[in-house]
Amino acid sequence: MSSVVVVDCGSGSDNDGDHSDLRRLATEQADRVAAAIEHHDVQGARRLDSVLETSAVTKGLLSPVKVRSGIRITNRSLLLTPLRKGKIPVLAPIAFASNNQVLALIPADEAILALTRDFAGLSPQVVPEADPLAVAKHFETSQKEVSLDRIILLDPLGGIPAPGKIHQAHVFVNLEQEYESIASELSRPWVDEAEAHPLSTNAAVRPLACSNSSTPKIWDADSSLGNSNQHHAGSITQGAGHRVSAENRTHLKNLGLLRDTLAILPPSSSGLLTTPETAANLERPQQPCRQPCQTPPAIRPYRDPHHDLPAPLIPAPGVGTRRNRNPLIHNLLTDKPVYSSSLPSDRTQKTVGTAGQSHVIVPATFIKRGMPVTIIPDPRIGPWRPPTAASPAIQLSDPRIDLPRLIHLIEDSFGRTLDVRHYLSRISDRLAGIIVAGEYEGGALLTWESPTSEANGLHVKRTTTMVPYLDKFAVLKRSQGAGGVADIVFTALVRTCFPGGVCWRSRRDNPVNKWYFERAKGTWKIPDSNWTMFWTTEGVQADGETGVFGDYEAVCRGVEPSWADRTGVVD
Repeated sequence: MSSVVVVDCGSGSDNDGDHSDLRRLATEQADRVAAAIEHHDVQGARRLDSVLETSAVTKGLLSPVKVRSGIRITNRSLLLTPLRKGKIPVLAPIAFASNNQVLALIPADEAILALTRDFAGLSPQVVPEADPLAVAKHFETSQKEVSLDRIILLDPLGGIPAPGKIHQAHVFVNLEQEYESIASELSRPWVDEAEAHPLSTNAAVRPLACSNSSTPKIWDADSSLGNSNQHHAGSITQGAGHRVSAENRTHLKNLGLLRDTLAILPPSSSGLLTTPETAANLERPQQPCRQPCQTPPAIRPYRDPHHDLPAPLIPAPGVGTRRNRNPLIHNLLTDKPVYSSSLPSDRTQKTVGTAGQSHVIVPATFIKRGMPVTIIPDPRIGPWRPPTAASPAIQLSDPRIDLPRLIHLIEDSFGRTLDVRHYLSRISDRLAGIIVAGEYEGGALLTWESPTSEANGLHVKRTTTMVPYLDKFAVLKRSQGAGGVADIVFTALVRTCFPGGVCWRSRRDNPVNKWYFERAKGTWKIPDSNWTMFWTTEGVQADGETGVFGDYEAVCRGVEPSWADRTGVVD
């Protein structure tokens, strides 16, 4: 796997003149990165000039996908030659303007988009009189030369923040499902509570000009929003008492860049957003910025105030004796996030600190184009509630549901034949909803179940009590263990459909139980049966046959299987 590095030292503002200082800085930092790679890698690196060109074209080749084509690669062979020799090309975001023969500083995002377009085989501008067969042949040849697999952004702000959770970030973002909601959350003005919860208390979130390091890093000085006099990550005033966070503006820009690049790459391609320190698995002492930061934001070595030598690098602190996983290396080896996105946050959160003070290490954010998620009924319209005469349960005959594909999904996942007639009869009038990932690559069916109680020696259903129950959780065999389909479905289930909790059961010898154990709030091996019961509800205790626990056990004991090979027989 080869790499191309783009160094971002900021693009300046409209009042910065000819940007000559920033162009010089960008070249110097590109040389530093190349030198550092040369020091640690036998094949080495090479800074490339005259690779990027600006033109008068303003519309991208794929207009529905927001890829701008005003900047393009001028010489593809100049870029591919060092890659074939094992060298790492290092680019400064400087382009040659074709209209006035002048070098221009460009946003690093535009350089990354131009590289992505070129590696995807979409760079050449097609003219109307071009031969369609020749154009298709050229695209095919270009795409075979290079396969772009990952887009990795190193930014001092780290991963995309999760809403409502201070100092925590999204572990995984499924762009098809989550982009709009995350962008809306990041764009939301907030009442000024920075004094109570300053973002800079997080070691991974610090003023950009104070992110000093003796090692070169790829960073985003553009997150200062073009303010040439102050590089502290601040905020933009919007209305009395409300401000839009400048950090969120940077997160939006990073998320938008990954969306635009992944939109023109194969679905298997992915993006990773993390900090330079996290990528290096190193952490440096935090020092406040005591003076106004100057432009340009040069990368300087941090120096201990009591000595004239750079402070030593120290390993990032962790929890227990297990060494922290490096998210960058983990991603390169597995193409997965460090932690599963469907795990409860209290099982992935790591706190560190001394003298009674602690902070949370912000994890990296793993991003894929992903797949759409369809939830019926739509919980955005209203929460799922037990059926009533005025609001009956949905049926699997609903035209929004492709029943044959749903049955195939269930049978393929479980490796058993479903007794469709029996199953439809059993869940009739009690179906809470259905979750479908992609083109029926994964899904879940949830029902409202009535627990049974014993009266006069008979088992009677208590219809006044309705328990949310996960009846079927299925992923196509070809999608199991890859693509995060199970995580996507389970996350939608517990965070969107039934955030208050849900229960389900699984055979004791089911190999998937380990996955369930990691995500459940509690489990119980039901006596005198082959079932293990799971639940995600907070505060449920094994209190015998009464209360929520008793209802859960009664439901898990009483649900009748609907398999054609063993209809009506409880495992």
